[in-house]
Amino acid sequence: MDFIFERKINYYETDKMGVVHHSNYIRFLEEARCAFLEKEGIPYDSFEKEGIMIPVLGVNCSFKHHVTFNDSIFIQVFIKEYNGVRLSIGYSITEKESGNLVLTGETKHCFTNNALTPIRLAKSNAHFHDKLLSLRKND
Repeated sequence: MDFIFERKINYYETDKMGVVHHSNYIRFLEEARCAFLEKEGIPYDSFEKEGIMIPVLGVNCSFKHHVTFNDSIFIQVFIKEYNGVRLSIGYSITEKESGNLVLTGETKHCFTNNALTPIRLAKSNAHFHDKLLSLRKND
C-alpha cells in the first residue's frame, strides 16, 4: 500500500525566483521516507537501536512542475524493490490544490552495521526484513 505524506512549503525553501530550490526536494523525500517507515512500525531510530544504518546510495529526481511558498504538496512513498541487501524507494510529489505532478523520484539504499560494513537484513533482523518484504509494491 502506498503512503501519502502532506507538507507545506516554507518561505526559506524558495530561491530568488520564488520557487522551491531543487536541493530542498531531497530533504522532502527524506521527511516522507522517515514518516513512511514510522507509520509502518519500523521507524529509522528502531534500525539504529539495532545497530543498523540505512545509507543513501543514490537519488534520482525528475522535475515536472514547480511549487512556491505556502503551497501544500502530497508525497507518495512506496517501496519499489527490496531484496534483503538493497532497498529502492519511489516517490511522486503532487501539488495539493492543482493536482499537478511536481516530481517523480527514487532513492537507493543498502543496510550496514555501525562500522558501515554491508549486511543482509534477513540475518541481522528478521522482523525488519519481513516487514520490508511485505511493503514491496506489487506484493
